This record gives sequence, structure tokens and C-alpha cells, in this order.
Amino acid sequence: MNKPVKLVHGIGVNDAEQPISEGGKVCKAYTLWSGMLLRCTNVWWLRHPTYNGVTCSENFKSYTYFCKWRDKQTGGNEKDKDGTSWQLDKDLLVRGNKLYSEDTCCFIPKRINLLLIKRDKLRGNCLIGACYNNINNTFISQCNNGTGKQTYLGSFKTAQEAFQAYKTFKESLIKEVANEYKEMLDSRVYEALMNYEVNEND
Repeated sequence: MNKPVKLVHGIGVNDAEQPISEGGKVCKAYTLWSGMLLRCTNVWWLRHPTYNGVTCSENFKSYTYFCKWRDKQTGGNEKDKDGTSWQLDKDLLVRGNKLYSEDTCCFIPKRINLLLIKRDKLRGNCLIGACYNNINNTFISQCNNGTGKQTYLGSFKTAQEAFQAYKTFKESLIKEVANEYKEMLDSRVYEALMNYEVNEND
């Protein structure tokens, strides 16, 4: 009698013949795969509402398929100089995408991923890149530079002016960093970064 299959996060099937850990340490591929599955569950959505409705393709529910797909991708096994593995991204190639799949996902360096992350909670009701300063009734603009630090862009009379300063700076910075990694990036990723536009409703 066959044993019932135990699903990973209630979604995926660990159908790989190789062990998921080596020397007592969980394999990077398994950590990446199980983390992707977790982001497709209610458990994750409750803590991270922006992921609400995110799912994955039927193929990606198979650990074996995911590993084979990852090994074929540009950046799938890449690491930066500090040893940080490149990260799985689902919405650079398709803005607003909520499906992890072989057609929508790619791998990008951590620095680029940080540039693309939006801080909705910190922004509140302001336009992206603008933060209201109630001390002098102005709008401060600043932008994450991809290294964990914020670059101050100035103080402006209106939220629209603050947003424009942010938009100009961020689009230029994304292109600059994309060119730093150009020879290492998937051509689709490079093109998406060079054409990236910051919108008010981001």
C-alpha cells in the first residue's frame, strides 16, 4: 500500500531522489522552493497582505521540476561577491504578477531586488517616494539605494514634486546598477530593468 504523499506547505511535493540536506544543513534549492511555496499560502498572506492571492504553477509544485528549471536559469546558481545567492523574482518581467512560474520568474542579485521593493506601510497614503513632514508642511523625498541605505533627495512643497525627484533618481539608479551586472543578467531581466518605470500607484 502506497503511503499518502505529505505536501510541503499544503501545496508542493518533494519528489526528489536526492536528500534535502547535506551535513545537517538544508540545501539552498530546497530552502528556495519551500519559501516560494510558503508565500502562496494563507499563513504568509496574513502577515504580508501584498502577497494575497499569490500562487504557483503546477510544475513549480514539484521539487524535482523546480530544481531542474533553476539549474537552467541565468543567475539560478549565481552568488554575489559577499556570498549572497541571487533571489527568485516573480514580478520584474511581468509587473503586478501573482504567479510563480517558469514563464514569469527570473533570478536577480539581492541589490537589484532591494531597489524594486516597495515600502507601502512606511509610505502610508503619500505618493511613493514622498513623506509628509508636518513640522514645516513639506514633503521629503528619499530613496533606497540598494545597499540598505536611504539617499536623501530633498524637501519639496508638494507630494508631486517629491515623487518626481524620487522617480528620476530611482529610474536612473536602476539603469546604473543594471549596467553593472549586464554581462551576468538574463537578457530579459536586463531589458526589463532598462525599461523600468516608477509609477505613482506603485
